[in-house]
Amino acid sequence: MKKTDLIKLGTCSLGIILACTLSVQGVEITPGIPELNSLFSRLLPPEQVLPELGKAHVVYLGETHDSEADHQAQLEIIRALHRKNPNMAIAMEMFQRPYQGAINRYLQGEITEIELIAETEYEKRWGFPWEYYAEIVRFAKEHNLPLLALNAPMEVTRTVAGNGLEGLSIQDREYIPPFTEIKTDNLNYQQMIREVFEQHQAAAQGSSLKFENFFLAQVLWDETMAETITEFVTGNPQTQVVVLAGQGHIVYGYGIPSRVERRVGDRLGKEPFVQRSVLFNIPEELPSAGDRPIADYFWEH
Repeated sequence: MKKTDLIKLGTCSLGIILACTLSVQGVEITPGIPELNSLFSRLLPPEQVLPELGKAHVVYLGETHDSEADHQAQLEIIRALHRKNPNMAIAMEMFQRPYQGAINRYLQGEITEIELIAETEYEKRWGFPWEYYAEIVRFAKEHNLPLLALNAPMEVTRTVAGNGLEGLSIQDREYIPPFTEIKTDNLNYQQMIREVFEQHQAAAQGSSLKFENFFLAQVLWDETMAETITEFVTGNPQTQVVVLAGQGHIVYGYGIPSRVERRVGDRLGKEPFVQRSVLFNIPEELPSAGDRPIADYFWEH
């Protein structure tokens, strides 16, 4: 896989650590092609994918942040799933955990959408056009759906990228998991992120950023989002959670999904815990992950 394609695969989710401006380039696929069958668990038309997604406790919709088409597809899937099961929550990487209160006030009608954008510091902390997500946020409000702020504060991930966990203050730790729950032992994930890091280092001559801290910041990001999802799922086991996050946090299950599964374990009782992932674009070249599919489904738009 080309290093530039790995940057694309990251879909700008490492944007607070490096400047990422490339987007994933989609390729047309045809069900039945063997090499594509190895990328996804199932290649099915939308009318067959939606019932499968409806059976999951958590559905991940892996986006390219600057793709308007991806966001329209996310809204389409959310609407379709909601028609079948209105007991739904939407979890968003685009909001950071300290601003959950502002989101709740918006959902309760206490503040306007403009005030929501200001109080969550959306433009500073995310920066992609608000219009990409506005209809999804409005849908949550209209239908009284919980809206979850998933992300760690960017000040925390920046500190970790530069100085490791030791650089965090007691206050910094308030919105992240305990250090013992930040697992960096997935070597395949580490290699994927290393290629992103090496591309960044080549572009940023003289950078003193260490890979170990760079990877730790990415994992901290994943673990924080996974903790937020897990807390909601275990407290609301009958509510389906739809997660909007960059592809880099979802592919192969390395980022968020495996960490949610690790935390949930058998806490839901006898019922199997089911997660499903959807991608909207296929990178031109992909890293090898053995028999592990890059995602469960591909949604063509």
